[in-house]
Amino acid sequence: MQYRKDRYGHSLSMLGYGCMRFSKKGNSIDIDKAEKEIMAAVNAGVNYFDTAYVYPGSEATLGEVLKRNHIRDKVKIATKLPQYLISNTAGLDKYFTEELSRLQTDYVDYYLMHHLTDIAMWEKLKAVGIIDWIKNKKEKGSIKNIGFSYHGNTDNFLKILNDYDWDFCQIQYNYLDEVSQAGVDGLKAAYAKGIPVVIMEPLRGGKLVNMLPEGALKAFKQSGREWSAAEWAFRWLYNQKEVTVVLSGMNSLEMVEENCRIASETQAGSFTEKDFATLNEVIEQIRTHEKVGCTGCRYCMPCPKGVDIPGIFRCYNAMYTENKYEGRFQFAQTVGLTREPAFATQCIGCGKCEKHCPQEIPIREKLKEADRALRPLPYKIGINVVRKFMFRKNRKTDS
Repeated sequence: MQYRKDRYGHSLSMLGYGCMRFSKKGNSIDIDKAEKEIMAAVNAGVNYFDTAYVYPGSEATLGEVLKRNHIRDKVKIATKLPQYLISNTAGLDKYFTEELSRLQTDYVDYYLMHHLTDIAMWEKLKAVGIIDWIKNKKEKGSIKNIGFSYHGNTDNFLKILNDYDWDFCQIQYNYLDEVSQAGVDGLKAAYAKGIPVVIMEPLRGGKLVNMLPEGALKAFKQSGREWSAAEWAFRWLYNQKEVTVVLSGMNSLEMVEENCRIASETQAGSFTEKDFATLNEVIEQIRTHEKVGCTGCRYCMPCPKGVDIPGIFRCYNAMYTENKYEGRFQFAQTVGLTREPAFATQCIGCGKCEKHCPQEIPIREKLKEADRALRPLPYKIGINVVRKFMFRKNRKTDS
């Protein structure tokens, strides 16, 4: 296993164990199976384990396995505050105390504000006293490192990144999402500040393995490399020095063994020009199913009315390269649930964006088309309801 350093010089395994996808036995996690897989990973050198309050049974399973095998001091636990459930100061301690109990520990190595999509979510946490709360927990040693996980656009990521002295962050990033969400710009901005970056969704929930078109599979086969589709995705990430840890939701010994092998072999900067050419062909093959030929270059931005043009097109395309639910879900995360609305309906038809588009996309026409697909009436109602809940005036905090 190879390691990269955190902000304070501690070694983190390049492969992190994502604990969201433990196998089930009936309605519960199969703890004995999970134990074998966790221990295989630990014995292979994995020391970073990622879980969260809202992953059913995950924290408790991890805590029990670490206790059974007396290895708490050999691993780093990362878990997350469910910030979307917090409305007052008392909630901070309530959820954190429950997480420590589940994990059977008195400290968390890496603690994240879970699922931030907008600077407004961080501002809400500040309003209920999160800054002083973090300071107190770090002084007591119950939190070693503080960070945030992110699903939003690049602009909001940079605002959150620069608003606080973070110890690390976690982003969705893979070869298909290079210019979406926090993206490569966010990755490099964090690295420039000395902030380690943990990668989630390296395979887009398995879609970069199980949903690849024939043309993409053919490109891999003709590359001359004996790499699986998953290995291509992991090696592309490890090739970047800015990446600290890549999470994988492993639920078989075969997955553990393969992923540990890849993380033991791959060096930053080892990708060849031919390797990049192969991945570019794969990406092109995936994008043949897209509805809009948007490359995410952002030359159309900023929109004078705040429309997130590349974000909307990316989600619209995802409806056809993945599935309709996934595209609409991504839209809700990255466009629909930001404090400042970024909907296509805000477009006033000025045409400024089209003058700057290298692909000469009829942006105004395609925005209307995308909005109809992404926000059918039930989704429109649902997003509006959630927005009212998320962005209501903060209630008075408890003393």
